[in-house]
This record gives sequence, structure tokens and C-alpha cells, in this order.
Amino acid sequence: MSEDQGKDRPSYHHGNLRQALINAAVQLVEEDGPANVSVREVAKRAGVSPGAPFRHFSNKTALMTAVAEQAMARFRLEIVNAVEAVITDDPVDRFAAVGVAYLRWAIRNPTHFQIISTRSLIDWENSEPLRRDNDAVRLLVEAAMLEARRRNLLQSNDIMETQIAARALVYGLARMYIDGHFAQWAIPGQTAEDTVQTVLKNYISSIRRAPITLPEETI
Repeated sequence: MSEDQGKDRPSYHHGNLRQALINAAVQLVEEDGPANVSVREVAKRAGVSPGAPFRHFSNKTALMTAVAEQAMARFRLEIVNAVEAVITDDPVDRFAAVGVAYLRWAIRNPTHFQIISTRSLIDWENSEPLRRDNDAVRLLVEAAMLEARRRNLLQSNDIMETQIAARALVYGLARMYIDGHFAQWAIPGQTAEDTVQTVLKNYISSIRRAPITLPEETI
């Protein structure tokens, strides 16, 4: 299991208490699940007094929101880099790149994915960084879809419906992977990662309008 913060140690170092607490919270979520995380246990794991976390976080929700903000910033960077790496001028390819990057990041960072996607853990509405980074990703998706519709590259002109279906698909695939469902559901002969990518590829093929082939002229 790989996490963006896997190299960080949750122990406290002078001047870096906030980050040490964030790292400790991530470790606890990974080990015991989000329901068992407490500010007191985070302090213990970070090696500081029970009252120390309150210098930075008023409660568990504030702490988990900070974890989510850091995760979302890294998620946004993953998406932006994937879109910028697309070498074609096809907006559907950019749309597909978002899905591939989403799944790749979720598979590599299951704990962070769980935290940012479980809204009951965090204060989404009052976190400007969370909403800003999420909006940036959505704007990339919407721009690709609008251009694809303008160029008549999509089967359906209802781009909102297409986006919702794509979101449901990648979220569901990510959850299935993280929750271990592909032990039963992987395509025979494929790894779980291969199956996830195959399903996404098939979805992209289903939304793309097939090119019109004109009949050859006869003399």
C-alpha cells in the first residue's frame, strides 16, 4: 500500500507539530479506520501532550479537514499533470486522462482517498482550499466536455449526464479496488489494476461518437 505521505514519520519535530499531527491522523485512519481516530490518540501517536493538538485544530473534524486539504492539493496536481501530458488535440482524450489519473491516485493513496471522499469526516463547506482544488478539477473536466460537444465528438450532447456517469464509474471502481472486491470481480487473466483501466477504456469508447465513413465513389 502506497501513500503520498508514506515517507513522513508521525513523530513530532520542533516547529513541525501541525504536519506531525496530520501524519499521525493518516496513519491511524489507515490502521483502524476513521471512526476510531481521536485527537487524544493522534497526540499520543505524535508523541505530544493531549492538549498540544488544540494549538492547531479545535476538534477532530478540523484535523481531518486539514488532512483532506493536503490530499486534495496532491490529487489536483495529479490530475493537472495528467491532462497536460496528453499529446493529442482530442478533448475526449483529456477527459479520459482525468479518469485514469483519478483511479491511479486513489489506488496509490487509499487512505487519503477515503478521507476526501467521506464528507462526514470533514468540514467541506467551510474549507476554501478543498472547494478551490475540487473546482479546478471540475473545470478541467467541463472544459474538455464542452469542447468535445462543440466538435461533435460525443454520442450524447448532455455533457452533465456524461460527467455524472463518469464520476460514478471512477468512484465506484476506486471503492471496489480499495475494498477488495476485485478478488472476485477482476477480469480473468487481468490484475485488478488492469480491470479498472479496461472498464474505464470501454466507457470512454461508449461516449465517443464513431467517425462517419463516407462510401467510396463509384465511376
